Amino acid sequence: MLRFQTSCYRSYFRYFVSHYSVTKVEKPLEKVYYTKLFINNEWHNAVSGKTFPTLDPSTGTIITEVAEADKVDVDLAVGAAKCAFKLGSPWRCMDASQRGQLLNCLADLIERDKVYLASLETLDNGKPFSMAYHMDVGETMKIYRYFAGFADKWHGKTIPMDGNYFCYTRHEPVGVCGQIIPWNFPLVMQSWKLAPALATGNTVVMKVAEQTPLSALYVASLIKEAGFPPGVVNILTGYGPTAGAAIARHMDIDKVAFTGSTKVGHLIQQAAGESNLKRVTLELGGKSPCIVLADADLGQAVKQCHEALFFNMGQCCSAGSRTYVEESIYNEFLEWTIEKAKTRRVGDPFELDTEHGPQIDKEQFDKILDYIKIGKKEGAKLMCGGERHGDKGFFIKPTVFADVQDNMRIAKEEIFGPVQTVLKFRKLEEVIARANHSKYGLAAGIFTKDLDKAMHLTQALQAGTVWVNTYNAMSCQTPFGGYKESGNGKELGEDGL
Repeated sequence: MLRFQTSCYRSYFRYFVSHYSVTKVEKPLEKVYYTKLFINNEWHNAVSGKTFPTLDPSTGTIITEVAEADKVDVDLAVGAAKCAFKLGSPWRCMDASQRGQLLNCLADLIERDKVYLASLETLDNGKPFSMAYHMDVGETMKIYRYFAGFADKWHGKTIPMDGNYFCYTRHEPVGVCGQIIPWNFPLVMQSWKLAPALATGNTVVMKVAEQTPLSALYVASLIKEAGFPPGVVNILTGYGPTAGAAIARHMDIDKVAFTGSTKVGHLIQQAAGESNLKRVTLELGGKSPCIVLADADLGQAVKQCHEALFFNMGQCCSAGSRTYVEESIYNEFLEWTIEKAKTRRVGDPFELDTEHGPQIDKEQFDKILDYIKIGKKEGAKLMCGGERHGDKGFFIKPTVFADVQDNMRIAKEEIFGPVQTVLKFRKLEEVIARANHSKYGLAAGIFTKDLDKAMHLTQALQAGTVWVNTYNAMSCQTPFGGYKESGNGKELGEDGL
């Protein structure tokens, strides 16, 4: 497989993008992609010979064809990972500090190629280039470097137990880790899964989302370049019901970590129980509330609630998709919110001033438009948006619904798109009960100047993360995970190890 030489391209755009001296970045078309399965540090066709297309969501056109893994390919990848994890293997004999050096080297290579990676992410996912470059790639580097620092600092302790005994604990790697990542943040989600697993000495078989395989495969090439031994990381492209299911049920996989829908999370938990009782970490859906009290800084609250929902085109598990506003400020908040949504810049994700790109694919596009129809049918008031933007690709105009009631489907179900629902409340205890009356519990936002109310709400809300006067303030140091059907286990931070 040929590899695109990014040196001139990278240095040119690193300067101009960082200084915003250009208005548009060119799509990385005609550059050679990695499109095969990455197993044992080599590139392979699927055993079946099957491929599938990956699309540019801004146009709906095919970018390239990618190998389609199924159970046989999963078996090969697991065999490679199992061999790499054997006692006496180069990986198991490696000093913990050297594992950290390899992760730091991977981060350096990602930094070297960050313009190309951001361009690839924008092409395959549709997110604005400025977001892919500054947020996604930047955060990915931080995550690898953060966990690199933990590699030789994650240790047990001695325990002065009763009796004439010497007692100590020893932290050991789990073994072969199956990892399944989503399409909304391909690079970031890949790092969330890989970095802590590799820092602690595990080997990995990862299935990346079929919608967005290209950046993950490019990172696989960098993993080999960084010097990771064969079999330590294996990257597969394929579909959930075949490759994903094979990972969840595989008897030689010791743990599975999944980020995606709650529906699929149920299937993975069931498959793990029916196979070898492998450990399971699930980061699933959400219907997160944003609660705006009358004493809040209204301008800040409007801005933060807007970004809480429309960030990444609404394709975010922690999206603040239920906006509860105290009755006395409801009308003013709504007026400002509608204006904010109408002025959000939707368009070509390679234009540097674009804020809002396309939805990931036609399936998601159609699902969101169906939810908009349902909202209107159930009596919610459509204030703006509610239709496609442009005549090609999967763009949907930022949409705001008012007069939303808790029993409406748009207020209960995860839409995973740019649809903001605004609800009215009167009393604090009332909004707590309503916010918690959900099968989800991933995140929440609170907007108030009253410290007592803020502290009361942070303890009362059933959410894994509660932000106060901000939203989506995440970092590699901070654990993330949810209550109820939003999943179990934590990712990131020390807890993620």
